[in-house]
Amino acid sequence: MVNPNRGAVGFSSSEFEEEYERPSKSEAKRQSNALQKMGETLVEAPRDRVKRVPMPEDVLEAILMCQTITNHEGRRRQLQFVGKKMRTLDEEEVALIQKAIDSWKGASKSETAAMHALERRREKLLADDNALTTLLAENPQLEVQHLRTLIRNARKEQAENKPPKAYREIFQILKQLEADKRKAAGIADDEDAGTDADDE
Repeated sequence: MVNPNRGAVGFSSSEFEEEYERPSKSEAKRQSNALQKMGETLVEAPRDRVKRVPMPEDVLEAILMCQTITNHEGRRRQLQFVGKKMRTLDEEEVALIQKAIDSWKGASKSETAAMHALERRREKLLADDNALTTLLAENPQLEVQHLRTLIRNARKEQAENKPPKAYREIFQILKQLEADKRKAAGIADDEDAGTDADDE
């Protein structure tokens, strides 16, 4: 005889509702792995960058602690602990952390673009003497003689397959010029640095 407290088919519909509200085992595993990976991304990131990510104090402490551990086994255990801490976060907290990580990727992309622009400008300096005239016109504070010597040495390094000492120094000078220009203009956006250097 059918139990009057249950539905006509002999079970209450609420039993199924509870079951479907919980994620399946494979879905839970996927979520757990994603949070573990997110924790690892935070551990690999620069310390000052991680400190700016909105997250509970205990999670941040676990991540910063993991960054200081050099012992392989100790680090592995701490990484697991970080993953455990990540799994205590609610959806909103996870979304905020993900947003911060995504913004890093954007920053990295524009930093790369800026670096490529500086590299192209350096190549121009080595290939064309007029490029130096343009650079000096834009930046009269530069030491003409020093730059000419560096360019001459960098060309020699390339011709003789020597270590690129002068070549690297030219890049550092260009990089510093770009940083000064951004600071003077009050620009924090790396993309602007890339386009400025690429206009030549």
